[in-house]
Amino acid sequence: MGFSYIRGYTMANKALIYIHGKGGTASASEQFKSFFPDHDTFGFDYKSDNPWEAESEFKEYFIRLSEKYTSITVLASSLGAYFLMISGAGVMIQKAFFVSPIVDMERLIQDMMKYANVSEDDLKAKSTIHLSDGAVLSWDYLVWVRNHPIVWNVPTFILYGEKDHLQSLETMQTFAEAVGADLTVMLNGEHWFHTDEQTEFRNRWLLDKRKGKNEY
Repeated sequence: MGFSYIRGYTMANKALIYIHGKGGTASASEQFKSFFPDHDTFGFDYKSDNPWEAESEFKEYFIRLSEKYTSITVLASSLGAYFLMISGAGVMIQKAFFVSPIVDMERLIQDMMKYANVSEDDLKAKSTIHLSDGAVLSWDYLVWVRNHPIVWNVPTFILYGEKDHLQSLETMQTFAEAVGADLTVMLNGEHWFHTDEQTEFRNRWLLDKRKGKNEY
């Protein structure tokens, strides 16, 4: 396993790791270099599709990284943030910035099951169910999630879109309170911060939180 999309590798004491969500790319780390000019910037090109694979892949990656850097900051989105939190790699991280993180995977799976009219008995019996929108429900995935709750003790800043279709504001608030995270909500924001307005808001949030500003 190696580092991906490294730019300006100088062996500084600080590293910024960008972790993309489902369907994202590690190369997106380039757009965040200017926000962390005193850090070496990496995009983590992970290969895991499920949490039990991510647990080992993420941990191994951050162990190797911690051998080179004394301070590690992460910027993670959606599924990437969830994989990070369940991996146990948090003990090697000094600060985290999360954009639309998945913080309650069990609830998300249950919501998908309810929408598709799939019961737990159905899923257990069939093991895997493919939904019409391309999503896949997995009994093994659900059981793993239930048996491995998130444990997260890293100083964390969270950006959440008011119109996030994957997780409710209540879910995000409950998680933020439980782990002591700083939560910012963008009115009319979505799960994917992709429009010009949303991208500008995310960039301003990231810059301000780095500087310790809280005008939201």
